[in-house]
Amino acid sequence: MNANTMTLKSYLTAIILFTITLIIAVSGGLMVFVTKQTYLDGVSQRGIELAKVLANDGHVIQATQRSNQGTFESIRDYIETIRSKTDASYIVVTNKNGIRLSHPEQERVGETFIGEDIQATLKQGLTRTTVATGSLGSAIRNFAPIQMNDQVIGAVSIGYLNQSITDLLFNYYLEAILWLGFIYISAIVLTLSLLSKLKRTFLEYEPEEIVQRFKEHSLLLGSIREGIIAIDRQHKITAINDAASYWLAPDQDHEKLIGLPLEELSQGLSLLIVDSLSNRNKHSITLGRHDFAASLYPLNDQSTDSGYLIVLNHEQDMSELEQELARTTAYAHQLRAKTHEHNNKLNVISGLLQAGKTQAAIDYLQQESDLHQNMLGALVKSIENSPVAGMLLSKYNYASEHQIAFTLDEDSQLKNYDQSVNDDLISLIGNLLENAFYAAQNNPNAQASTDVFISDRTNFLMITVEDSGLGVDEKIAQRIFDLGISSKPDSSQHGVGLYLVSRIVKRYNGSLDWERSDANTTVFSVYLDKRELEP
Repeated sequence: MNANTMTLKSYLTAIILFTITLIIAVSGGLMVFVTKQTYLDGVSQRGIELAKVLANDGHVIQATQRSNQGTFESIRDYIETIRSKTDASYIVVTNKNGIRLSHPEQERVGETFIGEDIQATLKQGLTRTTVATGSLGSAIRNFAPIQMNDQVIGAVSIGYLNQSITDLLFNYYLEAILWLGFIYISAIVLTLSLLSKLKRTFLEYEPEEIVQRFKEHSLLLGSIREGIIAIDRQHKITAINDAASYWLAPDQDHEKLIGLPLEELSQGLSLLIVDSLSNRNKHSITLGRHDFAASLYPLNDQSTDSGYLIVLNHEQDMSELEQELARTTAYAHQLRAKTHEHNNKLNVISGLLQAGKTQAAIDYLQQESDLHQNMLGALVKSIENSPVAGMLLSKYNYASEHQIAFTLDEDSQLKNYDQSVNDDLISLIGNLLENAFYAAQNNPNAQASTDVFISDRTNFLMITVEDSGLGVDEKIAQRIFDLGISSKPDSSQHGVGLYLVSRIVKRYNGSLDWERSDANTTVFSVYLDKRELEP
């Protein structure tokens, strides 16, 4: 990979570490603010309560009253004994003139209290908290009035020095920082462990490499001629290649088959899985019109949900090349026979002309072309749809060569449609005619004949094909429109025509029926709503 490209692990590590750091930083800031605010509120509340208690202490009240009357009395020892049992930095008691009766420092007893914030308590009797600087430094100062007979005779000040508060809060902060550091390190360890697990799960591949591997996997599966199907323990399809999709569901995109139960596509394969259990087995199975060798491989990967891999190999008596060669050879023989037939007819015409029997030659030519002209005339008159007309003419030629009477009803009519619709009509009519020709040729009790009627005069397109064959075998009568079902001996090469016809009819929301008539003929009828044929 490019050295400048950040790997998945590095990218996720950077994002997660940044997120964790941001969360820890914000949490730490909020914690500092809330802790400080909470502590300061607690200090203020405790200071006010302690000041009120001392302001109501009889010893304090009496000493303050005597000081106001001119008899100064230090109560430092008494107050300091109380202060030592609290977390207050200092406790100062003053008379109504602000003269200290107590102070942590002995030499400052008898001096005036420093700070105007005490005046509101001495003059108005207010209980309050302030932040100010006194003789001991900046502090949170809580004041409560000392009263006698509803008169303010002094004040109690409970102080908490900022430096002492800061030192105390630092201890809280230090403990909190240690906890946050532990959480931060733990989060990093867990993140690295998760990323390591993620990398092992991805087999050490980066996302770009995974995408590339997936494309290669899809290309590899698509290029394999054998059918490949992977299923999980619940027998649901997890992967399938184009070959298997074509054999099992030719009318569906193989991507849409992912997640479907295998039994919906093939009961036979599903039963093979059940029979095979966890053993590797190879079986022969027929799917539609194809015979396959099905190899089953259990997947026992400990890290994933186990399942099975099915490999389908097409069993054929001849290879595809041999079959193609056989078809080409048969076509060449047919061309040679046709050439020989035309040479014979040309020799007849040449002999008549050389003998001077011109009229006889003309009559011979006229006889040969009358049948073709009649069919061409019927096509030109009735069938405006040129592609379908061309197909019907080719079928007529085939019928003539194989001594099958082919009749296009003179009341037929078919206009032109879009190319996609024309292609479907050609496939539909062509397959019906091929089946009719085969059925007519294989009835030794009647002259081979096929009649066709096509009409789109009304709101519906109606197509009927009637043949003089023996009819549909009762054994397959209920399944003749299924893929691979055929009455022909070599079913591996047939069983597709009527299936394609039924799919086309269903695509246009039409109907497809067949019946055995009183005249011992078989009639296939198709009805299509013309609105479905319009673009």
